[in-house]
This record gives sequence, structure tokens and C-alpha cells, in this order.
Amino acid sequence: MGRILAIDYGTKRTGIAVTDSLQIIATGLTTVRTHDIFDFLRDYFAKETVDLVVIGQAKTLRNEPSENQKFIDIFDKKFRKMFPSYPIVYIDERFTSSIAHQTVLDSGIGKKKRQNKEMIDTISATIILQSYLEQKK
Repeated sequence: MGRILAIDYGTKRTGIAVTDSLQIIATGLTTVRTHDIFDFLRDYFAKETVDLVVIGQAKTLRNEPSENQKFIDIFDKKFRKMFPSYPIVYIDERFTSSIAHQTVLDSGIGKKKRQNKEMIDTISATIILQSYLEQKK
């Protein structure tokens, strides 16, 4: 069984999270600069078996696509072209950044480390992946 990989796509940075090979535990992997995302994915897919990709969908409180969704759609189209064999599932990413910020605050991490936006992106991807795993149950 392969891993599940989650993507929290952003215009500057993209958070990545993965499951273990049994697809039980969601773990933050990294944050990459968005313009490097396809190089990162190509390398990762060459090293690891991935069964599924979960992509966060940006929605408003009215359950409509947010401004950022158009960038996610462009990413999605290019992803499908480059990696056509990987199935994709979409998960609503509303509030993941807020939850990630609160998680960091609750963890007691110092103020300087809390300002690390890359950590927030990785945590957001982990929350997206965990949401998928919970829905799958």
C-alpha cells in the first residue's frame, strides 16, 4: 500500500503532508516554494509509492470558490497533465490556516518560530490530510 499525499497549494508556498504506508497517520512533510512544486513532486513520486493525492479546495464561507481557487485550478490542470496516473481527491480547506495558527499558539512555540509561515503551510496540509482520513472512515 502506498502513501496518501496532501497539498495545501498557495501562490508563494505549498505545504505538503503524507501518511505512513498503512495510510493511518498524517504527518507534515515540508513546505516548498510554489514555483518548485512540480520538481519536488517528480522527485518524491520517484522515491515513494503514492496511491492518492489530496488537494485542498479554497472556498468562502458561502461554500463558493475563493479567489485563490483559480490558482489551485491552474495547478490541478498542470498536475493532471504531468501525473495522469495519480487519482486526486479534493478537501475543503476552509479554516485550515486558522486552525494551524491556533495549533502553533497552543503548542507553546516561541514567538520567533511562530512567525515561520512555512510551518503553518505544512501544518495546514496535515490538517487537510487528517480531514480526508477522518472522512474516509
